[in-house]
Amino acid sequence: MTVFQSAWNAQGSVAVQRRDAMLARIAALRALEARAAQASAKSKPVFDKRGQLLPRERVALLLDPGAPYLPLCSLAGFMQDHKDPAASDAGPPQGARAPSGGSEPHEVGSVGARSVPGGGIVAGIGFIEGARCMVVASDSGIEAGAIQAMGLEKILRVQEIALQNKLPFIHLVESAGANLMRYRVEGFVHGGSLFRNLARLSAAGIPVITVQHGSGTAGGAYMPGLSDVVIMVRNRSRAFLAGPPLLMAATGEVATEEELGGAEMHTGVSGLGEQLAEDDRQALGLARQAVARTAWSNRPPVHMIRAQAAIDSGASEPLYPADELLGLMAGDLRQPVDMHEVIARLVDGSDFLPFKALYGAATVCVQAAIGGHAVGIISNNGPIDVAGANKATHFIQLMCQLGHPIIYLQNTTGYMVGKDAEQGGMIKHGSKMIQAVTNATVPQITIQCGASFGAGNYGMCGRGYAPRFLFSWPSAKTAVMGGEQAARTMQIVTEAAMLRKGITVDAAQSQAQFDKIVAVFEAQADAFYTSGLLLDDGVIDPRDTRAVLAQCLAMCAEAEARQLRPMQFGVARM
Repeated sequence: MTVFQSAWNAQGSVAVQRRDAMLARIAALRALEARAAQASAKSKPVFDKRGQLLPRERVALLLDPGAPYLPLCSLAGFMQDHKDPAASDAGPPQGARAPSGGSEPHEVGSVGARSVPGGGIVAGIGFIEGARCMVVASDSGIEAGAIQAMGLEKILRVQEIALQNKLPFIHLVESAGANLMRYRVEGFVHGGSLFRNLARLSAAGIPVITVQHGSGTAGGAYMPGLSDVVIMVRNRSRAFLAGPPLLMAATGEVATEEELGGAEMHTGVSGLGEQLAEDDRQALGLARQAVARTAWSNRPPVHMIRAQAAIDSGASEPLYPADELLGLMAGDLRQPVDMHEVIARLVDGSDFLPFKALYGAATVCVQAAIGGHAVGIISNNGPIDVAGANKATHFIQLMCQLGHPIIYLQNTTGYMVGKDAEQGGMIKHGSKMIQAVTNATVPQITIQCGASFGAGNYGMCGRGYAPRFLFSWPSAKTAVMGGEQAARTMQIVTEAAMLRKGITVDAAQSQAQFDKIVAVFEAQADAFYTSGLLLDDGVIDPRDTRAVLAQCLAMCAEAEARQLRPMQFGVARM
């Protein structure tokens, strides 16, 4: 046993101050998530009149009550739908300096009052009849479910997760399709990937089940068309390549919606639908039955049995309360944080085995278990130096040999710079670490806890390196460098150029440029802003980190153990 003895004073003034700052960020996060739900709920009178359930009500009825649920990408599209930064619910992000007279969205606080996050899509991983599934629902209470740019990106991301983790894909469809008033040709072209991925899922042997609650027009008609099982709702479901207005414009033909693509027509004439439900509730019940008939939950993975055995034989909760995670991370990210203290509040029994503890000490590598799953953990107590890069490379290779997933807890300003570091081969040793991250043969999961700057984002398995899952704490910041470093760099370069030309430096103008650059970098580095761009899979409460990791590790273990029956093509509709 190598139980960690914490030296952190969780009741001290520093911890209390940090805790209060983190709680404020969490409150802002919850307010943003609630904003999307509230915007959708405004349509409830219309849905009630039509005898329909709201999108979140559909998801809740579909899922097993009381079972774990992991929402994904809840901030997708945040600050991308409205570019007006004038109002802010929670003020500027930590450390941001808002310049006067700015007009760009990234120049002020990250919580824009008009922006509705979520991308018009509700997505998450939950259980249906005991089977872990990817569930995606059109948020048709907002703009009739019209596809948003970041909503498309969100669907593509969760399809990738479903494919990688062998999760049945359950799609609750009701969408007005593309918003023609905001038409972008690239959205049309990239949108084809959505349908391609449905075909890939089916061909891989992963069930694709669609409930058509409402409209599916033009390209949206291919969502049921590329599903294995389609359930339609009488008098509500619609699926056609051209609706009545487009049909008349294109051919002059006059037809009703029911004739072109109603539920009764598709279940009785065209064969697009397998089952006809009388209302949303019955449709969701049929969807649950369809998942049950896959027998997906009747194949217990060997890895899960081993993990449960490990839990039963002594794996335990951490010795230190998760609540203390709120007070560990400094708001400005320049104050040191011992990431061993974070690890001790995540792993089973606060028990972990350090790897090369005295070598490259600022790079933390430990072996531990979370929820009975053996893991390797890599984190940072400062910049990654030559020794740290070599240590991490060695450790990644060892975890691949053992078959243990790797968890990255990011908190780094990047790789070490300076004459000694360069002469010591920082570039080549950092490149070895990046090679190891890129080609690791085990699942990799990243949590951005604090700073994620420069190439440190790459070496610590940032989004560009395709970790299986990536989540952020509200305190996280992602950037090529810190705002002040960027501003100071530009200030030095600009002033040197002016002096070479014999131009006198205007101190006030130089400071104004400095402040503007800092504000731009700080706002774009903010976790809410980066999550809105889908640079993570969601922002999470630090106290939920262990539970989120346990779910992700369970999914990875299930995926590794599950035997699929891939086909040359997906299931074709007959």
